Amino acid sequence: MRIRTVDVKEATGLLKKIYDASMTRAGRVASILRVMSPNPRVLQTSLRMYLELMMGESPLSRMQRELLATSVSVFNECEY
Repeated sequence: MRIRTVDVKEATGLLKKIYDASMTRAGRVASILRVMSPNPRVLQTSLRMYLELMMGESPLSRMQRELLATSVSVFNECEY
């Protein structure tokens, strides 16, 4: 079974805004965003949490947070 994702060219409304922001921020739309594209409100909530965790105020530096995220992905045998 495959998740039908919404292509960048097909995005409208909230999803288009999220995709456009991703293109501005990263120059691409990451696969994890595309997987959640069928439900833009869930994607928006998930993205807000991610951005707060990774870029919000924290006793950890941005580099430390990225290293933790990468280490967990490697441990879980996930592509990061």
